[in-house]
Amino acid sequence: MYAVKQPAIDALKSTAAVDRRVNGSGNYIRVGKARVPSSGTRVYRHGSVRAVISGGDKASVEAATPLQSKGVNGLSSSSSSSSVGGEIQVKAVVTIRKKMKEKIIEKIEDQWEFFVNGIGQGIRIQLISEQVDPVTNAGKSVQSAVRGWLPKPVPLEYANIVEYAADFKVPSDFGCPGAIMVSNLQGKEFYLLEIVIHGFDGGPIFFPANTWIHSRKDNPESRIIFKNQACLPAQTPPGLKDLRHEDLLSIRGNGKGTRKEHDRIYDYEIYNELGNPDKSEDLARPVLGGEERPYPRRCRTGRPPTKTDSLTESRIEKPHPVYVPRDETFEEIKQNAFSTGRLKALLHNLIPSLAVTLSSTDNPFECFSDIDDLYVDGVLMKWKEEEKKEGKKLFLGSMVKEVFSAGERWLKYEIPAVIKMDRFSWLRDNEFARQTLAGVNPVNIEILKEFPILSKLDPAVYGPPKSAITKELLEQEINGMSVDKAIEEKRLFILDHHDTYMPFIERMNALPGRKAYASRTVFFHTPTGIMRPIAIELSLPPTASSPQTKRVYTHGHHATTHWIWKLAKAHVCSNDAGIHQLVNHWLRTHASVEPYIIATHRQLSSMHPIYKLLHPHMRYTFEINALARQSLINGGGIIEASFSPGKYAMEVSSAAYKDMWRFDMEALPADLLRRGMAVEDPSAPCGVKLVIEDYPYAADGLLVWSAIKEWVESYVEHYYSEPNSVTSDIELQEWWSEIKNKGHEDKRNEPWWPKLNTKEDLSGILTTIIWVASGQHAAINFGQYPFGGYVPNRPAIMRKLIPQEDDPDYEKFISNPQQTFLSSLATKLQATKIMAVQDTLSTHSPDEEYLGQVNPLESHWINDNEVMKLFNRFSDRLKEIEHTINLRNKDSHLKNRSGAGIPPYELLLPTSGPGVTGRGIPNSISI
Repeated sequence: MYAVKQPAIDALKSTAAVDRRVNGSGNYIRVGKARVPSSGTRVYRHGSVRAVISGGDKASVEAATPLQSKGVNGLSSSSSSSSVGGEIQVKAVVTIRKKMKEKIIEKIEDQWEFFVNGIGQGIRIQLISEQVDPVTNAGKSVQSAVRGWLPKPVPLEYANIVEYAADFKVPSDFGCPGAIMVSNLQGKEFYLLEIVIHGFDGGPIFFPANTWIHSRKDNPESRIIFKNQACLPAQTPPGLKDLRHEDLLSIRGNGKGTRKEHDRIYDYEIYNELGNPDKSEDLARPVLGGEERPYPRRCRTGRPPTKTDSLTESRIEKPHPVYVPRDETFEEIKQNAFSTGRLKALLHNLIPSLAVTLSSTDNPFECFSDIDDLYVDGVLMKWKEEEKKEGKKLFLGSMVKEVFSAGERWLKYEIPAVIKMDRFSWLRDNEFARQTLAGVNPVNIEILKEFPILSKLDPAVYGPPKSAITKELLEQEINGMSVDKAIEEKRLFILDHHDTYMPFIERMNALPGRKAYASRTVFFHTPTGIMRPIAIELSLPPTASSPQTKRVYTHGHHATTHWIWKLAKAHVCSNDAGIHQLVNHWLRTHASVEPYIIATHRQLSSMHPIYKLLHPHMRYTFEINALARQSLINGGGIIEASFSPGKYAMEVSSAAYKDMWRFDMEALPADLLRRGMAVEDPSAPCGVKLVIEDYPYAADGLLVWSAIKEWVESYVEHYYSEPNSVTSDIELQEWWSEIKNKGHEDKRNEPWWPKLNTKEDLSGILTTIIWVASGQHAAINFGQYPFGGYVPNRPAIMRKLIPQEDDPDYEKFISNPQQTFLSSLATKLQATKIMAVQDTLSTHSPDEEYLGQVNPLESHWINDNEVMKLFNRFSDRLKEIEHTINLRNKDSHLKNRSGAGIPPYELLLPTSGPGVTGRGIPNSISI
């Protein structure tokens, strides 16, 4: 009789004790107030989880505790194990999570599986010792079949958790078990939560799995599950060395063949699946990845090339799934089904239905009340019958609601946070400027270091590099202060998208319904702490007839110049929205992190402490990226339809990767220094001091960065305390080499890659990776609907250039400037599409795992008490940060995050509830 803590049920437990029969005997004993079956079954109780495992009429119940950090060295001689003739009786408890079942036939299949497992014909496990068998020169091993019986019906919330047991006779000199080989003899896969071994010194030994176990008919190889003892390669027990290497080899694959759904293979591929030339010539897209168009690598699927273009990989179109390694798919518990079902419903049902509803009358908004109607009345939907059921998934915890009125279905949007307290805030210059510091894209504003402003583009192609913004013009706008003085006092700032867009403007403007400029905006930070825009330059490529194509706009005080200024700001926002989505959001978080994840699985054993550190920060990223390549960033996808660059969107992203992406600059302090938004200050917590104290993204971000850095440094110090332990770690060195040379292959020769020689080097690299996957992604993702949900505030697309006096439409502009402004924005169909996408991408699912939290199903992720103390300190620090941010949002001196009608800056608050909340830092890029 042995005891074990049961983490796998934590997320599903209730206050009532639940009993479950495994062997069908029907005999129960009393434990406290709960009946306990007399064989092979657990009792789950609220609070402290307890377990019963018994082989006869007697049972022992005790609260289980995790192993101590140094592990187990031998067999137990206590009453919790029995010894017969030099053999020890030990028991394995195997916890499985079943798929959610709806169809009767699937439930019947479940009953058959229970029966097969019950008689020991479904799952076989092999216990591997840390000690080497001198005969085989491999780890000592014993094998047993997993057994059980039909379970007693239980409440619905426990219905998909099943437990079985396996008994072993272990030689007394077996040593400590360090791995388990699992063979699935059934016809289909199952999800293994954990295996717990009882009967050895120190209490139960945990083997956390949280993995899909493939059927032997799909792959004859057994799966290897290691216990929760982290160790560096050189510290690997002799009996596990071969298994550690073998497991990594199975994950890497051989780089050949088409990946199958059950595969757990991680490999690299270029972005050659965005286009679909077989469907239409207009859907052909260039390959990203290589010297001409460099890009990070994605996960390889191995699909054959298209018939039309041998360089383009054939596509899997919705609703069929794109391959990701099996354990990277979304989990099936109810909470996760919400997030995936809703996203798929958006892509497969809502967007097509919006097109059907509005395509025949896809007109621009005629007045601002038309936009207000989206929040007051909604859009009358023409759902197809088969779309109704799937479409309902969208409206759970969403800012988009389905409303019934007079028998009709309406799609109603919630009022975005940016106008919820002040409907007219978007019109003000100071709000336009404030959002560069506290909006959804606060990472492009930079200090103006020198004058004149110069382009780095080829003047032979794009004209004179000097900006049309002059000193005289700026000095008129800053009350006579000289530009030199303003630069010296760090009062001039710039939002410069000129060089990013200019190479694409001519092609973009040739697309139907698209008109854009390459923009520069100069801001002045007043002595009272207010940022305000003072000049906007909008440029077009030079032509033979018009070599001078740069126009500068200022606020002005006349009605005409006032409206033109509004149009100029709208074009700046459209530029910024494209850069935000294609560069700062997709490229710098989603796309750049995917190679880190691939390398982590390929080169770091699941036993490796750095693997264990990074594992929570990899959750769901593969699946969400695959969905994005399938329906968002693909040729003809939603991003192309909704943002100004159109079909050139991913080429813009590639150009930005080529010109500006640097791993070393993805660290928050380094990025702030590069943009001149901070200066070095050794006395500051992160070594930098902000130039603008009231910079909410940076101020809160540095708090989160410092907490991550402290946690990572203490973790690394714990495992790499010996000299040369970093350079001698062969897995770690291969991991970093592969990130540089395969994951970011097109940047492999850059001199700025950090070295990996010391624990300080390692801590810096890991802090950057974790920051990008957590805080950075949260800051630029979860504000998409709160700021972009009101089209005039942040138009993703512009359809007209600003009318000039010699234009035919100029008189129309003079007579009805509001109509000219609104007709320049997205149409109703374009607007409602992008609003629906922004809403979904801004949503937290109920099962979100936030920074500083541990998945209840993985509470035994490591058995090191010292590490758990360090992690708890990290969690406590994040709670303090949340309190600090809340206090900042109430500080009336911080005008960029408080004041009449100004929403508080909450994007970097660590925790959140589900839905569109505008706050919360998930561990990983999960949406």
